[in-house]
Amino acid sequence: MLKLLTLSALVATAAAGMPTSRVAMVKKPFTFWERIAAINQFTGAKYHPDASLAQAGPDSIVVNDYMNAQYYATAGVGTPTQEFNMIFDTGSANLWVPNKKPFLTKHSLYDHTKSSTYKANGSTFSILYGSGPVSGYYSRDTFSVDTMQVPDYLFAEVNSTKGLGIAYYLAKFDGILGLGWGAISVDHVATPLEGLITAGALTTESFAFYLGNQSAGELTFGGTDPKHYTGAFTKVPLSSESYWEVALDGITYAGKSATTATKAIIDSGTSTLAGPTKEVAALAKLMGATSILGKEYTISCDAPITPITFTLGGKAFTLSFKDIILEQAGNQCILGMLGIDVPAPHGPLWILGDVFMRKYYVNFNIADKAIEVALSA
Repeated sequence: MLKLLTLSALVATAAAGMPTSRVAMVKKPFTFWERIAAINQFTGAKYHPDASLAQAGPDSIVVNDYMNAQYYATAGVGTPTQEFNMIFDTGSANLWVPNKKPFLTKHSLYDHTKSSTYKANGSTFSILYGSGPVSGYYSRDTFSVDTMQVPDYLFAEVNSTKGLGIAYYLAKFDGILGLGWGAISVDHVATPLEGLITAGALTTESFAFYLGNQSAGELTFGGTDPKHYTGAFTKVPLSSESYWEVALDGITYAGKSATTATKAIIDSGTSTLAGPTKEVAALAKLMGATSILGKEYTISCDAPITPITFTLGGKAFTLSFKDIILEQAGNQCILGMLGIDVPAPHGPLWILGDVFMRKYYVNFNIADKAIEVALSA
């Protein structure tokens, strides 16, 4: 099952000499309504019920920040490498790149006729988003992230992005590189992470996100980066190897419980917090927020909002009013929280997206099947 992107740490550092990989992430100024469009772009699509780094090294990549709503980084497909801006998405598990340019867009396109390592497959690929399908066909080629390479990888060439509508026209990314588990891989093809591990490119099985706040961040493969976090990590075991799902012990706001959900997903491909519609609406009402466009909320930038606390693995992780605000227009701010009703068996749940991951540095520990969370530096 593919989820949506809303315009979407190891306890110890890697051992000496252990190769790591880093990817950088970017951002630019935008208007209030541009941000609303970016945030609403893919929210909920990946969860649609019908949806089928230690010391800087040669494999770390910059994660670009666009409006604190899209975080994207560079990956390559083909020989010689054709580069693409990709959402590195912990809420999905497939790799796709476009091969046909939608009208008036500037997206980079994959051309398999220019790759010496391309192999035809031709099987149909389709992902159903909330607004329609994204589809194409499977091919094989080398894919790469910085110096890490996976030969003969089965990925998708997408020739129809109409399911993303105008959102894809506005998007800063070209394709999606899923960092989720095999259980949510469309057609059960090997995930990018499985490809990296099988190829011997990811010898320390982890990756860590540092998301910049109005600035570039970094994605580190094979370890963590001490300059990006402070204090100790809290290790939380996964409750499901599908999304990066953990047990949610509770959510409190103004001293009261704010959820009955017992699951949470840490998701780099969703730019906000997201939870059951009724619970989000109740929280927004307590905060004094006003609904717009059916999903988003605006709120006075001077609102006397108390912190909201998420408890994972017995540890409280608190977000202040400043942490959950995305943009300001005059005295109105956008609340970084959306209502999404994820159906069973995955839901109900809360999605802790980029709003959470900006404040907290998260290491996704593949080997130990856990997440490790520390305060971002």
